[in-house]
Amino acid sequence: MLRDAMHRTRRTFKETLNAALRAGLVGKTRQARKIPFVVKARPMGLRTGIDPTSLNKLADDLEVDAFLEKARRRKKA
Repeated sequence: MLRDAMHRTRRTFKETLNAALRAGLVGKTRQARKIPFVVKARPMGLRTGIDPTSLNKLADDLEVDAFLEKARRRKKA
């Protein structure tokens, strides 16, 4: 396709390739503007007192507790 375009436009490979890339990029941005991304927010249903920003810390704490419990069981056995 690039070679055909090179012959038709009488341009170098580099010029033809750059023009094709620019045309492709412009086409993508126009399509993206037509269909805007919309976030459909939903309530998380968290209980009172649970901070959603610290859920990773909670998960880490639970993982550490589970690991320590498993290690204690191995020592007893």
